[in-house]
Amino acid sequence: MSSDNSSSLKAYLESATGAVQSAIGSLTGSTADKAQGEQTRTNAAASHDASHTVGKLGPIAVSPSGGVSQDDPARAEGSWNQTVGSGKEMLGNLVGSQDLKNQGIQQNAAGKGQEAQGQLSDLGNGMGDRVQGALGAGLAGLTGDKEGQAKFQDMHDDGKAKLRSAQRDIEKEAQ
Repeated sequence: MSSDNSSSLKAYLESATGAVQSAIGSLTGSTADKAQGEQTRTNAAASHDASHTVGKLGPIAVSPSGGVSQDDPARAEGSWNQTVGSGKEMLGNLVGSQDLKNQGIQQNAAGKGQEAQGQLSDLGNGMGDRVQGALGAGLAGLTGDKEGQAKFQDMHDDGKAKLRSAQRDIEKEAQ
């Protein structure tokens, strides 16, 4: 996993540093300081965006820091039930079967619930793994345990992949 992680917190701090540097440049009339502050803010925005990306191939997600996770199975099952339910609803409309149409509506709704449950599970587990990994890596670093630090950093990175994957899918559905 990467030791040079893109981090939202780091990006916020860099953005604040850039804003202060730019303000000082404005107050002192130093165009160099102002330009450097603006560049720092631009870099911070790019770093923030990078920390929120995730690559997905089916149920597997990979974060920029190298974390890998697999979606909660309820997400795929829910998506499948939504697809089958929509198909039944369409077929019921096509052949004039209200019973088949109603079955499809119910299966689609159940699938949405399953998928949401899996997403919430991944959000919670991802956040938990990130916090536990960050704290564990910090403690291991204080005690000089390089192996433990790497293990906890991997946990953090995998949690980030799980969290960003769920966030991406939730945002995609909201559009």
